[in-house]
Amino acid sequence: MAGVIARNLLTSIKSKEFRDYLCSTHFWGPVANWGLPIAAINDMKKSPEIISGRMTMALCMYSLLFMRFAYRVQPRNWLLFACHFTNETCQVIQGGRLMKYKMANKAAT
Repeated sequence: MAGVIARNLLTSIKSKEFRDYLCSTHFWGPVANWGLPIAAINDMKKSPEIISGRMTMALCMYSLLFMRFAYRVQPRNWLLFACHFTNETCQVIQGGRLMKYKMANKAAT
């Protein structure tokens, strides 16, 4: 059973369609975009005082727009959708951290 699955996977990886996909912007665009959510994940370890509310909101809107684009384009670009879904999640968390930090500072003063 595992041998059949491995053989089928190897056959599909060697196919011309897969090579064409790897050489397309449908693949490399999302791969390049993964820098945004990786940076956001890394920023979650840092102090919330460095979070820019305007940039967080801009990145939220950007990711929402491109999630819709990735879903609407034919064929659907699930790799791009996953990238922007991850970034949207990270930016919402960052926005929540910023609001919590600002409310705590406001209550302290």
